[in-house]
Amino acid sequence: MNTRTEQRSGATAPLLTAIGLRKSYGKAEALRGASVDLHAGEILAVTGASGSGKSTLLHCLAGIVRPDEGSVSYGQQRLDRLPEARLGELRRTDFGVVFQFGQLIPELTAADNVALPLLLAGTSRAAALSRAGEWLERFGVRGQAGLRPGELSGGQGQRVALARALVTGPKAVFADEPTGALDSLAGEQVMTALVHAAREAGTAVLLITHDAQIAAYADREVWLRDGAFHPDAVQSATPEAAGRAVRHDS
Repeated sequence: MNTRTEQRSGATAPLLTAIGLRKSYGKAEALRGASVDLHAGEILAVTGASGSGKSTLLHCLAGIVRPDEGSVSYGQQRLDRLPEARLGELRRTDFGVVFQFGQLIPELTAADNVALPLLLAGTSRAAALSRAGEWLERFGVRGQAGLRPGELSGGQGQRVALARALVTGPKAVFADEPTGALDSLAGEQVMTALVHAAREAGTAVLLITHDAQIAAYADREVWLRDGAFHPDAVQSATPEAAGRAVRHDS
């Protein structure tokens, strides 16, 4: 295991812990006792075939859906027991979520989309837009600040979505196939931007992907199969992944 992973997964308590998660939709079991930890500052890739339960796992960890059984703990808080109002507050402050297709609000400009979490948290419009502009600059899309999502390319839209997820300075970002709708070049650019921003801010990232090239950006990779993690499905970063992580840190 490389030094970065040892420091993040061994020396301190996990930022987020899921134990024995089970979730069904009708008769279909999406999760069958999945357990996983996410540590502060760690980039963790969850891989697996389509239908393996990856997105359901992310939704449970981010407090978007509640598991039928099991627990999700964030610090001293049990996310699976919190009221919806508190979960919504956490997603505006401590958590950022990025979906495969961005899910930007089509009626808002890129700048307004990024500023929205700050506005919902009570930040003044002027301050929120100023902060949004800084994050759009970081992701190389400040020139598109006045455009609406329909006027952005796929790569630009995902960069805006990443800026929105990180603008509040969250402790953790949950990225569900963030490059799935992009070509390989755009996907690499988006991942480079995400890794650099997360490393700089010390943000933990849970990355859902079926793409080995994308998973190689992570410190650690786990494989989900039929809603559960295989006993041998946890590994530290491969030499290639460690090399990428070091390069993206610099």
